Amino acid sequence: MMEKADSGQKLYTRMRLWEFPDQYVVEPTDGSCGSSLAISRVDGSMNLIDELPESSSVRVPKIRTIFGVVGMLKLLAGSYLLVIAERECIGSYLGHPIFKVSSLKTFPCDHSLKNTPVEQKKMETEFSELLNVAERTSGLYFSYDVNLTLSAQRLHDLGDESKLLPLWRQADPRFFWNNYMLEVLIDNKVGLLPKFYLCFQNFQAAIGKNIIDVTLIARRCTRRTGTRMWRRGADSDGYVANFVESEQIIQYNGYTASFVQVRGSIPFPWEQIVDLTYKPKFEIVRPEEAPRVVERHFLDLRKKYGTVLAVNLVNKHGSEGRLSEKYANAIQHVVNDDVRYLHFDFHRICGHVHFERLSILYDQIEDFLKKNGYLLLNEKGEKVEEQLGVVRTNCIDCLDRTNVTQSMIGRKMMESQLRRIGVFAAEETIITHPNFDESFKILWANHGDEISIQYSGTPALKGDFVRYGQRTIQGILKDGWNALARYYLNNFCDGTKQDATDLLQGHYIVSVSRDMTQPSGKGGLEAIASFRLAFSLVLTGFFFATMSLRQVRYDIRHLFFSILWAGLSVAIAAFVKANGRIFCNRPRLHRPRC
Repeated sequence: MMEKADSGQKLYTRMRLWEFPDQYVVEPTDGSCGSSLAISRVDGSMNLIDELPESSSVRVPKIRTIFGVVGMLKLLAGSYLLVIAERECIGSYLGHPIFKVSSLKTFPCDHSLKNTPVEQKKMETEFSELLNVAERTSGLYFSYDVNLTLSAQRLHDLGDESKLLPLWRQADPRFFWNNYMLEVLIDNKVGLLPKFYLCFQNFQAAIGKNIIDVTLIARRCTRRTGTRMWRRGADSDGYVANFVESEQIIQYNGYTASFVQVRGSIPFPWEQIVDLTYKPKFEIVRPEEAPRVVERHFLDLRKKYGTVLAVNLVNKHGSEGRLSEKYANAIQHVVNDDVRYLHFDFHRICGHVHFERLSILYDQIEDFLKKNGYLLLNEKGEKVEEQLGVVRTNCIDCLDRTNVTQSMIGRKMMESQLRRIGVFAAEETIITHPNFDESFKILWANHGDEISIQYSGTPALKGDFVRYGQRTIQGILKDGWNALARYYLNNFCDGTKQDATDLLQGHYIVSVSRDMTQPSGKGGLEAIASFRLAFSLVLTGFFFATMSLRQVRYDIRHLFFSILWAGLSVAIAAFVKANGRIFCNRPRLHRPRC
């Protein structure tokens, strides 16, 4: 996305991408008169031009409409241009249109590959295949007009000078999805369109004569982003997996009310490496670092949000209990007037159906919520109240139990806000307005589903309670199906998806000196390990064992063959089980511990 020469902020909303034999040209077509961006298909170099190149009569350039340049990614021998091929307007944020990326498209600038060695071409192909996975990335949103990375309170508090900066300069780097890919555009002084890893829901509802606009936006942190099993816990800097800032916004008669919550993985180094079992063991990594990592994590939260209440929803006993105990011990060194810790054993208290018992949790945190409040702006845009602290919620995945809990807190805070601005009477609640209540439930259910799909690949579990206010047979059956789908994706798909994420985020930098000296393939047993082949051999063995057993009454020798085939199948199955990790789809760029 280019800026006009006389503007430091202008972002073009529609462009043409010209595919010439030797270059790509991005031309603004939204009525602006800015320069076009020319990108070499040989080496990825770029420059701004005022006139389109002349095309030969033999090769007419292809032309397509695009809606933004996502960035450039440099691999071993070529660069790759990522653009927005399709978009969808899905609502507004504080009065500004918000778009969802419906389709990403990658264009290679790899003509230089023609003169590269065969081995380098092979490795380039392997890396570029990850970009095909990246094109299917969900949950990318953007705006041409407003900074989506900042909450309403932080936007309000921006200084006048900051508000004049281009969006990419204003953006919170934690939620800036294509920050790494835009670096080359920054160097070339090209205008930028930031993309944000978000979840966005919105609805309008009538309460009597009042029309209320409700928005729920989740900002996903990119510092430790990735898939469910391959990104757990925290890194040494205190950045946690699946960290999400959720902001609930009400707009009514000129008033704006906002409330922010956060979620994130248990904040010390731990992992859960897939090994074909349904629930792999939790492993605490470098336990001596836990207190320091927890301290760094909460220091960062305090700087950004003020006081913090950490609500831990994991089980107190069993396999989760060890993580919970480690977390409780580590956070004791951090707890003070600015950081509180509360353990609430969700499964023991609420079970799998009695989620109304979350009222017990609310009674324990009500004082904190009232003391730290929420943002309220009056009709003149003046700050009447501000949010002074945040509730940080976690379970193991920070998906299912967390979303049920956050929806409960969001409901309570919205009721307080609606009473404050005069929409609700003193004893009035959301549930007394069926249409509003239904829309609110759907809002949070969709919110939980989208966060879950981005992290685990499936909608959230326990979503029927959030959506309908109670557990249902259909919801329980759907949870079972989604749990099986998560098992399949975690074990057989997410390693490649993690590699694609690390490549796009710049967590793995492609280097000729490193990647050409290391073998691109897997070594040893891992090079030939194939779960599909092993599973096929097991089924084949049992098939022949059954067939031989049926022939025993005609010839006793078939009993020997039946035992042989069955034994072979059992041996293969036992070998696969004992070496489950190498039969899974594992990341290859950042290798996990074995």
